Amino acid sequence: MTGHICYHCKQWVEADEPHDCWTTTEQALTAELSEDLREAWERLRESALEFGEQRIYASHHSIMFARKSCYFFVRPRRKTLELIVFLGRTMKAPQVRRTDAVSRNKIAHTVHITHRDQVEAPITDWLREAYELSETLTARPKRTESTKRSRRASPRRAPARRKRQRSR
Repeated sequence: MTGHICYHCKQWVEADEPHDCWTTTEQALTAELSEDLREAWERLRESALEFGEQRIYASHHSIMFARKSCYFFVRPRRKTLELIVFLGRTMKAPQVRRTDAVSRNKIAHTVHITHRDQVEAPITDWLREAYELSETLTARPKRTESTKRSRRASPRRAPARRKRQRSR
C-alpha cells in the first residue's frame, strides 16, 4: 500500500497514479450552479464573447476574461455569481457591492449576480468599458529621452551621517 494523501485536496493518491488537483476548468467551476445561475453565467459569457478576441480560462476558484491582462473575472458561489470588473474610475451604482483600488489606475468593482435578467445594461456596458480600457490600463507609459537623461544625470544622495553622542 504505497501512496500518499495530497496536501491540497486531501485525497489518497497511489504511488504510480498521476495526480493534478490544481487543474481547474470552467466546467468544473460551473458544474454545481443552480439553473438560474447557470443561465446567468451563460449570458455573461456570451456577452463577453461579443466584445472581440480574448482569453477565457479558469484559475483557482475564478473564471478569468482577459486580453493581455484580466479585465474581469467571475467567482461562482452557491447563491450568486461574484463578478469583479476592473475599470479606470470608481462607479457608484446600486449593483456595485464593493470597490477596491488594485493599482494606481485600476479599480475593482464587485457585483453579485443572481439571475439572467441582471446581465444587461448597465452591467454589460461596464464589461464593454473594461474590455476597451484593459489595454490602456495595463500599458506602462513609455519613457521619453528626457526622462531617461534626467534619471541618469541626477546625482545620488549621500547617505545621512549619524550624529555622535557626546559622553558627559
